[in-house]
Amino acid sequence: MDEDEKNQLIDAQKQVIGILFEVIKRLQTNNDLDEEYLQILSSGTQNDVRVEEIQNERAENAKIIGRLLERLET
Repeated sequence: MDEDEKNQLIDAQKQVIGILFEVIKRLQTNNDLDEEYLQILSSGTQNDVRVEEIQNERAENAKIIGRLLERLET
């Protein structure tokens, strides 16, 4: 394996690590949002605005995670 191929492999590995890091970060964010969502529901308080924000943010994170995972397939 020549030096150029090694550099390409290292670059590819860095990209994969970066993508996986972002996926993990967004999954953790969704877990945190799930926890907040459940706390709101279990407290019995009516905070429909925040519940909707949580649902929208979770949906957006899921879309981004999907796109990131598609990048890994290529």
